Amino acid sequence: MKKIILVMAVTTSIASFSQNQKMEPLTYPETKKTATVDTYFGTEVNDPYRWLEDDKSAETAAWVKEENKVTFDYLSKIPFRNKIKERMEKLWNYEKISAPFKEGGYTYFYKNNGLQNQSVLYRTDKSGKEEVFLDPNTFSKDATTSLDGVSFSKDGSKVAYSVSKAGSDWRTVIFIDAKTKKEIDTPLVDVKFSGLSWKGNEGIFYSSYEKPKGSELSAKTDQHKLYFHQLGTAQKTDLVIFGDKEKRRYVGGSVSEDDRYLFISAANSTSGNELYLKDLSKPNSAIIPIVSNFDFDVDVLDNLGSKLYILTNINAPNKRIVSVEASNPGTENWVDFIPETDNVLSPSTGAGYIFATYMKDAISLVKQYDFKGTLIREVTLPGIGTASGFGGKAKDSELYFSFTNYTTPATIYSYNPKEGKATVYKKPVVDFKSENYISTQVFYTSKDGTKIPMIITHKKGLKLEGKNPTILYGYGGFNISLTPSFSIANAVWLEMGGIYAVANLRGGGEYGKKWHDAGTKLQKQNVFDDFIAAAQYLIAEKYTSSDFLAIKGGSNGGLLVGAVMTQKPELMKVALPAVGVMDMLRYHTFTAGAGWAYDYGTAEDSKEMFEYIKGYSPVQNVKMGTKYPATLVTTGDHDDRVVPAHSFKFAAELQAKHVGPNPVLIRIETNAGHGAGKPVSKTIEEASDIQAFTLFNMGFNSLP
Repeated sequence: MKKIILVMAVTTSIASFSQNQKMEPLTYPETKKTATVDTYFGTEVNDPYRWLEDDKSAETAAWVKEENKVTFDYLSKIPFRNKIKERMEKLWNYEKISAPFKEGGYTYFYKNNGLQNQSVLYRTDKSGKEEVFLDPNTFSKDATTSLDGVSFSKDGSKVAYSVSKAGSDWRTVIFIDAKTKKEIDTPLVDVKFSGLSWKGNEGIFYSSYEKPKGSELSAKTDQHKLYFHQLGTAQKTDLVIFGDKEKRRYVGGSVSEDDRYLFISAANSTSGNELYLKDLSKPNSAIIPIVSNFDFDVDVLDNLGSKLYILTNINAPNKRIVSVEASNPGTENWVDFIPETDNVLSPSTGAGYIFATYMKDAISLVKQYDFKGTLIREVTLPGIGTASGFGGKAKDSELYFSFTNYTTPATIYSYNPKEGKATVYKKPVVDFKSENYISTQVFYTSKDGTKIPMIITHKKGLKLEGKNPTILYGYGGFNISLTPSFSIANAVWLEMGGIYAVANLRGGGEYGKKWHDAGTKLQKQNVFDDFIAAAQYLIAEKYTSSDFLAIKGGSNGGLLVGAVMTQKPELMKVALPAVGVMDMLRYHTFTAGAGWAYDYGTAEDSKEMFEYIKGYSPVQNVKMGTKYPATLVTTGDHDDRVVPAHSFKFAAELQAKHVGPNPVLIRIETNAGHGAGKPVSKTIEEASDIQAFTLFNMGFNSLP
């Protein structure tokens, strides 16, 4: 596919083209309103679409069906929709193989032959004979049941793996014998937000909530507990290790590689956690606090005997590693092991070394240390981009890492830690000419003068005439960093002459805790201002213009898009909010939403917080008689992370109040959740629809 043919008169885009194609004017389903009013600090707030929060009602299901009918009828009339999908499928169809890992005499790896809906877990024995170990494509007829996590017992003889149905966060855990692949215990049910960590070969530590009353997809889940399940016993007899008396929203447990310690993390929000340890070598040992407040992030990286190595941002916003004896693990006894630097640290361990991966302006830099704290070397990476991996068991002699950026598909490298040599292990064969594209990092100025990094990717030789179709992507929250990575969907966009720009907004983790905090609570508007400034930069530098700009984001990024499009509807031509947190006054009343309060605050916190949140909450800021950009809201009907009611209510508000020819539609994927485990076929269809919708509403009427 070559560059998109531009319609001569862009100003006639959708209206003229719709007329030429004899497309009827859009008629949206009539969404009833109810007299629902909430009062916050003396202020009444109408919530006419509250009834859409009931995901179990036939009325909501009927509304979903009618909305999808309008949306898919519209999408079906875009003449180049199928051509984009065909190219997406062709480009997607290449073999993808994960880094291998060894357990119990076998070498395991994931592989997807190209268009398989779910990747398959394979293994080879010592002779090199390959076999399928777990194939999630056989879990359900429509491939919407996915493999979530796999954990091997200490000797590799037993396996616990979790599965998700229709993308739900609720999991079922199945136990099998690794050699025979036959089930060896009754599955655990209703497991949520959990790791699976073995104690020897006898059982696992896992976490969950009690099943909520009402809808399991939307009802609030508030008290997380850590359990131990002994193989061969009933789940109802599983011991509660932590979280029974101590009410916490998120609790996790992991056993050290040497099987000596259980480390417990407990939190009430997505930032800041307590940390505890329990000595498993001593029967009935007490749970000892290491950090007993929620002010900072702290995690055990590894241990050598009784010496613990802890990663933390206590007195180190960019994180540091400290060491301490397990017998006296309090912060007063901590000793700096790898001190904080100017760049954010994200370490791993393997083969008896520590790999300190730093993020410098969202780009990876890796340094290798021994357990004496001696710098062995800086690891030479294949280029500028994102390196991840460098993890393994202490006895491993070979490690693996992957490297990717916006124009380079993820390549896996084997790494010899003693010699410091990296060699290509698996390089994918993709029908995409990376050498024809370029990524450039720029630093633009936000509203308050803060410099924000952004990486802009496009074909080489691009002309800056202000008419290039551009997708601006952002997230800006929860200490999450957007680092360069290859996307097949984005590659198709680039092939068609599009620009893909990613802004590293405040609220993310690109520059540590200070950067994160600068985009939270009463500073959340900084995130939106950063995104608006990114769009203004792209327009000012003539990469694009408002007629050719789309803004895109998912989850917290969906909130970002919803807030920016309601604050600056004239700034962009297309808005693409995915699985977004759209009703900020009520987000904390659903599932685990209350745990997001570190970033958002809640409407009940104070009058000041209520007014601030109400001032940007997308659902409450759709204004009657406003011309909004062409909007395609996307969500899944089984999303129990950010419940679909957020998107339902936002779409209803837009359809009721928007004026002008731009379509404001919602695309609701059925039997799909927040995104994890979504079948490849559904992913391709959604990505194709988004790109077709975007180009069509920018005025393009054909692809060469």
